[in-house]
Order: sequence, then structure tokens, then C-alpha cells
Amino acid sequence: TMTIHSEEHIVNVHVRSGVYSSDTIFDYSHGYIATKLFSRNACFIMKIKKEYIPELHEIGRLAFERQTMRDVYSPNNVWAQFQPGTSVIGHWKDWLLYGKHIEKLCTGLPLYK
Repeated sequence: TMTIHSEEHIVNVHVRSGVYSSDTIFDYSHGYIATKLFSRNACFIMKIKKEYIPELHEIGRLAFERQTMRDVYSPNNVWAQFQPGTSVIGHWKDWLLYGKHIEKLCTGLPLYK
């Protein structure tokens, strides 16, 4: 499911699929995406790069297209590959950078950037 909060510039995406379940936050006001993978008990954070990530007003349209047409042949499909790196538990400076929505999602989990 996807929830778009236009006034806060936030998109919440919830995937419920057993082992592959996850929650993702697109925080356009801070410029970061955070994905919490439940099977790994970890949070992955990446900077929003405008050339790869659709803008807030486009995400709703792309989700609607996918839902109604089932196949979206669009260059704006979002794919991310995470590479293992060093992890840290978020400190207060991180939460100032990432914002309260990502803090709420990832507090207490290792952060992979």
C-alpha cells in the first residue's frame, strides 16, 4: 500500500509479503529514502537523486498506472541495489539530517547508507 502526504512531502510504502515485507519512506523535504527490511532488522538510507527517483507529484500517477494497467513500461521505474557497508546506530545528528519520519522508522536499527 502507498500513502502520499502531499502537505508533508512524505510518501509511505508498505509491502506485506512474508519474508520480503518492508516499510519505505520517501522524505522529499529532507531528500532521503529509508527502507526498513523486517527480515534483516535493518534500515537502508539513500539520498534522493532526482534523475532516478520520481518527483512527489509523479509517484501517485505511477502507482495508479501500475495498479490499473499491471504493467508500466516507464523509464521512471525505481530500482535500488544495496551493497553491504558499515552500519551505525543513528545518533541525534543523523536524525536532524534525515528528519523525524525516518527517525521514527529506523530508531534502534543499524543504518546502512
